[in-house]
Amino acid sequence: MEQRVKTIAMVAGEASGDLLGSHLMEALKQAVPDMRFIGIGGPKMQAAGMQVLFPMEKLAVRGYVEVLRHYREIVGIRRKLRAQLIASPPDLFIGVDAPDFNLDLELALKQHGIPTVHYVSPSIWAWRGERIHKIRRAVSHMLVLFPFEAPLYEKAGVPVTYVGHPLAGMLLDMPNRAAMREQMRLPMQHKVFAFLPGSRQSEVRQLAATYIETAKQILHKLPDAQFLVPLISRETRIIFENMQWKLEAQDLPITLLFGHAHDAMIAADGVLVASGTATLEAALLKRPMVITYKMPDFTYWLSKRKKYQPYIGLPNILAGKFVVPELLQEDATPENLAQALLNSVNDKDAVAQLEDTFTGMHLALRQDTAQKAATAILSCLSNA
Repeated sequence: MEQRVKTIAMVAGEASGDLLGSHLMEALKQAVPDMRFIGIGGPKMQAAGMQVLFPMEKLAVRGYVEVLRHYREIVGIRRKLRAQLIASPPDLFIGVDAPDFNLDLELALKQHGIPTVHYVSPSIWAWRGERIHKIRRAVSHMLVLFPFEAPLYEKAGVPVTYVGHPLAGMLLDMPNRAAMREQMRLPMQHKVFAFLPGSRQSEVRQLAATYIETAKQILHKLPDAQFLVPLISRETRIIFENMQWKLEAQDLPITLLFGHAHDAMIAADGVLVASGTATLEAALLKRPMVITYKMPDFTYWLSKRKKYQPYIGLPNILAGKFVVPELLQEDATPENLAQALLNSVNDKDAVAQLEDTFTGMHLALRQDTAQKAATAILSCLSNA
């Protein structure tokens, strides 16, 4: 008797999920070449063979105002997708991150007997820990990227597999700074700083002036210092350039880059970075860093009340202690940031110790993520 083709439904909500999802699809197809994929994904998942039912761009909105503006459309997409999957059930559903969209969908599908896997844990260890109860009802199996997440799910009775972080497999153990300096035509004898103000326009608006004034402070003490500022889009570049003109800082030795954040960090002696995945990237690239963040005061007050840990940066969360400075909100003055950066790059013993700490993190997170995730999913399929 001919075996039925296995169908997996997947939903990714933004570019990072599209990348994760495409790697997972390739690993699954190596084990089951005729596996069929349907759902919501971006160009990478589409190239890996997904039949896209709705465009991913409809889900890739950020911030309260943007989400509210598109709320009815997003809910409508989820309702249509849920009805379609319940009417013609896949063998398994995988929600790739995007918890606000996926958890409600997973809850409905699981109630109709469809096994559900959630890939990338929501940050229940940082805030809104009560979501674990909803996750228990919605998710048949959780795939987590960080080792400290697995015990939280085990304690709550949610089947879980630690699969490591894909970035740890993509980035070199010890990148070659000299080669990158040569490629970027930056002199080895000068101190170079990578300034990463974030990927969102709102983040760049909040941080651009502070970053430019921090560069001025550093130049007072290191006249030969140079600064690399990778910006993800034309819009964020315009915001930063306008602030340079406003502060009469267009003559500072600041090089704006389109993307190339990894190159900038590899070339740099030290990194000033807004909180987020970029802090993990800086750690995996073994760079001294200072983490900073600014947001509207009311938003900061709300998030501060809800958070469970004294740190926000992934390197500190993974270490379980402050291994790099975090200067937030009113503490994030140009004077404080400049001094913290200079302290970070001038202490050779501290730099060496930090490299050892980050190397340990890198090895712990390098787990052949897509393959481990695929193995866990195939196990879920066989048990279904």
